[in-house]
Amino acid sequence: MAQDSDMEKTEQASTKRLEQAREEGDVPRSRELATCSLLMTAGLSLWVSGESLVRQLSMLLTSSLSFERSAAFDMSLLQHQQINQLIAVMQSLGPIAGALILVAMFSPVLIGGWLFSGHALSPNFARMNPIAGLGNMVSVRALVELGKALGKAFIVGTVAWKVIRYQQPAIVGLVGEPIRQAAGHVGYLLIVCFISITSGLVLIAAIDVPYQLWNYAKKLRMTRQELIQESKESNGNPQIKAKLRAQRREMARRRMMSKIPTADVVVTNPTHYAVALKYVEGRMSAPVVVAKGADVIAGKIREIAKEHGITVLESPPLARALFAHAELDEQIPEALYIAVAEVLAYVFQLRSYQSNGGLVPQVPKEINVPDELDPALTPVAPSRAAATPGAVNE
Repeated sequence: MAQDSDMEKTEQASTKRLEQAREEGDVPRSRELATCSLLMTAGLSLWVSGESLVRQLSMLLTSSLSFERSAAFDMSLLQHQQINQLIAVMQSLGPIAGALILVAMFSPVLIGGWLFSGHALSPNFARMNPIAGLGNMVSVRALVELGKALGKAFIVGTVAWKVIRYQQPAIVGLVGEPIRQAAGHVGYLLIVCFISITSGLVLIAAIDVPYQLWNYAKKLRMTRQELIQESKESNGNPQIKAKLRAQRREMARRRMMSKIPTADVVVTNPTHYAVALKYVEGRMSAPVVVAKGADVIAGKIREIAKEHGITVLESPPLARALFAHAELDEQIPEALYIAVAEVLAYVFQLRSYQSNGGLVPQVPKEINVPDELDPALTPVAPSRAAATPGAVNE
């Protein structure tokens, strides 16, 4: 049952899947919307500029039927007259043609947006498979297209019948009108009927657009297994990434441990935290944290420090503050300068005693640490406190 559910396309298409489909020229389209937009634009353009268009075309027709006697014997004059008439026709029809071109270009933006892809032009011999063609003829898509065609025929037919019936008195009255007046009236009735009938396609487009969007989303649905596989291809296998992170942490831990022998002192909690500090006078403006860790890592730091003779000083408040607020391989916070300076002073005095003898330096007991830097007194921000939870940052 679980395997069957993984193979069902129940998941929404991912962004990568949508981009891939777009690159292949597959975007939602509604032919009904484009057809309705073009027809409505043509009808409205004729409504607005129909009278002037008819007047211009009438004048062109009159001028084309009359010409000078010289033009009958000079072909160049006749050609020149025909070219001028053709230009005049193009100028008369230019506004309507321009409006139709703009609508044809911008109507796809309403659903799917602009797209130019050469993928659809590449040869695809699968389209020549007659079996696949027969399958498309009896598919759900074919039934939907048949239903749309029947719906369009019914709606357009019903609207046409209603409009013609409503205009029947005006149509019958054309018989008693003068020819010029009747011609203008016929044009008016044709435009009104055209716009009224075309408006019926608005209902078809209003139904087809949501259907095309739904059908497109359904077609690009993915199975759960496909989503998992895509995630692996895009972001990498989670198991491999986890192993790589573990390897990076181990390498960082080894680098950190290799720096402990260069430290001057290790401040401990004494068991929970350990922070190794280094300071070179004249080369550093402030002590630097070369290693830090908690629990097991802290124990390893103390062990390495003792093996190499590094001074280990117990100061729980200072160790907690350094672990929480000092970053690895960076200088300590300025607020801890005085406390760390007291520790380093003891370390340098101890080295002098071990080399030259003299008075035994006193181990600092009460090291003053600002209360706001001690996690035991003031909770540390989660991002800071969780930076190195018993391990080393990558």
